[in-house]
Amino acid sequence: MESRNCMKPNEGIASWLVLLLAIMAGVSVANLYYCQPLLNLIREDMGLTEFQVNLMPVCTQVGYALGLLFIIPMGDLYNRRTTITACFLCLIVSLCDIALTHNVLLLLLASLITGFCSVAPQVFIPFVTLYSKPHEKAKKAGFILTGLLCGILGSRVVSGYVGNLFGWRIIYYVAAMAIFISALLTLRFFPNVEPTYKGKFHTLMTSIVALGKQHPRALLYSVRSALTFGSILGMWACLAFLMAEAPFHQGSDTVGLLGLCGVAGALTASNVGRYVPRFGVERINIFGIILVLMAWIIMAVFHNTYAGIIAGVIIIDIGMQCVQLSNQTATIQLSPEASSRMNTIYMTTYFIGGSLGTFLAGSLWSQFGWFGTVAAGAGMAILAMAISVISKTKTKLVNQ
Repeated sequence: MESRNCMKPNEGIASWLVLLLAIMAGVSVANLYYCQPLLNLIREDMGLTEFQVNLMPVCTQVGYALGLLFIIPMGDLYNRRTTITACFLCLIVSLCDIALTHNVLLLLLASLITGFCSVAPQVFIPFVTLYSKPHEKAKKAGFILTGLLCGILGSRVVSGYVGNLFGWRIIYYVAAMAIFISALLTLRFFPNVEPTYKGKFHTLMTSIVALGKQHPRALLYSVRSALTFGSILGMWACLAFLMAEAPFHQGSDTVGLLGLCGVAGALTASNVGRYVPRFGVERINIFGIILVLMAWIIMAVFHNTYAGIIAGVIIIDIGMQCVQLSNQTATIQLSPEASSRMNTIYMTTYFIGGSLGTFLAGSLWSQFGWFGTVAAGAGMAILAMAISVISKTKTKLVNQ
């Protein structure tokens, strides 16, 4: 146990610990996405409109953004193991509340708290980036991201089938038990490393603003990732509604099954990390956005076929991983000694984009159906591409 207190930056992290963190990352982030295949079931059970039930994932993502802003910086100020455990304990309460409530306001409040306390994986990424050996940083960060994406996609599969068989509430009891086990594992195995920031919480928060000013490229990396993330979450926010209509007439189990198609994207995460140093952040980012735009074109033209939807889901998830891994790794490496705070800048912006995409897609679905969702998702991806191209052009002009 003593060795757990002797870790130093760049010293290296055991592969078994990275695997454990990746699994817990997936279990934690899954809480944000269990509801997506279940939106129709929740709407029918609680007598809500499509707009009202769409506020559930919006509240979850807003809560996550707030958690990123206020909790993740504590990874530099306080003991990471204590912070993670406290989040897990609060999560157990909020997940049980979602499972029990019949009131829409309590549902949305519990969703907000669930998002707020599901930020533990974003403590893992800066930790792995800081303490891994230099040549392993991108690879091991990519491994955590693989766990994250598997949790995102796997949550949809599991919740879709469990909801179809046993009702939508059961999955939240299962999720609470998984978080309880994760809390025990954190107390037993997460290293008890020293904080890297010496000071008070308000000065820590002020330092985040200072870091943003000191590293303006962090905002660039964050905004274009946020727009792309909003694009993909817009798709998942409305996919349950699309699949419930003609010609599909499918339930939550089929929507969950589509999550398996996106696992192809998750499996590329660790491999993409290897190519970032070779091809550079800009090329990997632009390639990822192109894939996202291609996916939207496919899902617009072939929206009434399973082949079109499946192809779109696979391609959009691969593209998102290219964008996220390249930009997140680059953001943290701008200031490795402030890794948690740099990740706060990135991920807070990222989930603001995600909540915006969910809200826009849901609102446009109410007015224009699937093509409204396509307009919202493709529009956000196009804006991300425009920002990337303008930035790359300016960089070339400055270097000439």
